[in-house]
Parts: sequence; structure tokens; C-alpha cells
Amino acid sequence: MGIFNLFSKDKKEKLDQGLSKTKTNLFSKISKALVGKSTVDDSFLDELEEILVSSDVGIHTTLKIIERLQKRVTIEKYINSSELNTILKEEISHLLEENNNESLSTFENLQGKKPYVIMVVGVNGVGKTTTIGKLANQFKKSGKHVVLGAADTFRAAAVMQLKIWGERNGVKVVEHGMNTDPASVAFDAVKFAVDENADVVIIDTAGRLHNKIGLMNELTKIKKVMSKVVPDSPHEVLLVLDASTGQNAFEQAKQFTSATEVNALALTKLDGTAKGGVVIGIADQFKVPVKYIGVGEGIDDLQIFNRQEFVDSLFN
Repeated sequence: MGIFNLFSKDKKEKLDQGLSKTKTNLFSKISKALVGKSTVDDSFLDELEEILVSSDVGIHTTLKIIERLQKRVTIEKYINSSELNTILKEEISHLLEENNNESLSTFENLQGKKPYVIMVVGVNGVGKTTTIGKLANQFKKSGKHVVLGAADTFRAAAVMQLKIWGERNGVKVVEHGMNTDPASVAFDAVKFAVDENADVVIIDTAGRLHNKIGLMNELTKIKKVMSKVVPDSPHEVLLVLDASTGQNAFEQAKQFTSATEVNALALTKLDGTAKGGVVIGIADQFKVPVKYIGVGEGIDDLQIFNRQEFVDSLFN
């Protein structure tokens, strides 16, 4: 069994720990709102709406959950808090299922692509380069030949950080240094991966959001030059978001999904925040699969997003 299909007891415990702040914040507030109530009335639903929004589920997704809850309560005649938690758990799970946010095996079989090209986007500070390093580590452990491309050439620290990850993981980093053409780096990285018969090539990109037009032009150029080497690349455009920024993560998702064809999400730093509800809201609002979540600083703490395990950790 490949590394990306494993969901061991240790990983589940790490997920439980990573979501503990969100869980405590969410359910302590719900419990207080339920005190003295024998039914789900309008005042409780108003409080629940406020609780979900404050957990950064987002107003649109919150209203969906409230509407579904009302329908279930009407049908099932809510009696106690345990039953309410069960209904919430089921409706959030259904919501994620509808948005295709199930545990994915893409990274196990790489969809038959060789090399499988991943372009990673996101603003500075969200953990983009670290996510790339952790991905490279897990691919390497699963026996894949990995190449990294340092196309974030506007920050010397970004190139250096990726080189450090490359050395740590024992994988080749293609780089031209700072203030060089990002598209040229991406082209050379993909070409090197083809020449070396690599399985995966991961391209880091600049984390600027100065304006959408500039961002779109740069990302489009990078995609275009890579497709000259591997015609259907990039196979994946992975947007990395910092879950702890809450509503800022929503705004970044909006900017990047409008600028390029994002088809996968990674949400980092869930272990340091009570805003884990952002995972639910972003998955629902943007209809893009969440593939990875970061639940700790360790090299193995980047996990494939498993909808059922995520919901279980929040509610059990």
C-alpha cells in the first residue's frame, strides 16, 4: 500500500490534535447556546449561525447548514444536544461529499502521467514552500523520483528555502537564482524531469498578489512554457492557503481561482487555530477539492484530506 493511502492510528491522533482548538471553540459555544433549551428554536439557530460564522465557516455555507438543520429537526423532532451534534456532523459530511472532497488517490497512481506536473501557487507566508518540501518528502518515501523547480525568483529566501528542502529530501532542485525569469525556471525543471525520467515535478511560484492581471499573466506564461515540454501540463494547480487567516484565506482563494485554473487546495496551520471551519467553507464555496491539510510542523504532518476522518475529528 502506498504512503498516500495510509491513514494510520498515528495520523488520526495527529488530526484530532490539530483540530482540537477548532473543536473546543465550536462545541463549547454550541453547548452554552443549548443550555436550558428543549428544542431548536429561532434564538438558538441565530446563535448557531453566529458560532459557525465566527469559526470561519463563511456566511453562505453557514446559511446552507442552518437551512439543512432546520429541515432535519422538523422531520426528526430534535430532542437533545447529542442528536443535534449527530445531525450537524451528517449535514457537514454531506456538504463536503457533494463538493467532491473525498480522500483522493491521485497522488498514489499519478493518473498515469510521467512526469506528473504540479504548479503550486499561494501568497507569501502561507507555508507554500514548506508544503512543497513535505510533499516531496512523502513522494520520495513512496519510491517516486521527484524534481523541484524554484520559480519563485522574486525572493532570495524562497529559492534558498527550496534548495534546503531539496537537500533534506535528496531531490534535485532546478533553480536560476533570484530575479530570473520564472517561466524559464519552470521550463527547465520540467525538461530536466522528462530527461531524467522523473515521476513528479513540483514548481514553486511567486507569492505575490499585487494585482490580478499581473498574477494571471505570470501564471499563464509559466503554464504555457511547461506545456511545450509536457503537452497537458500542469496536471495540477495546487493553491496553498493558511487556515489560521480565516476570511483572508477566502479572499486569496477568490483571487487565485479567478486568475488561474486551480484544481486542488491545501490548507495549512490547522493545528494553530480555532478557525478550522474555513476548510468547510472554502470547499463549499469554491467547488475545488481540498487535497491536503497541515496539522503540525513535522515533516509528516501534511495529510491527505479525508472528509470522513476530518468530520469525525471535529465531532467525536
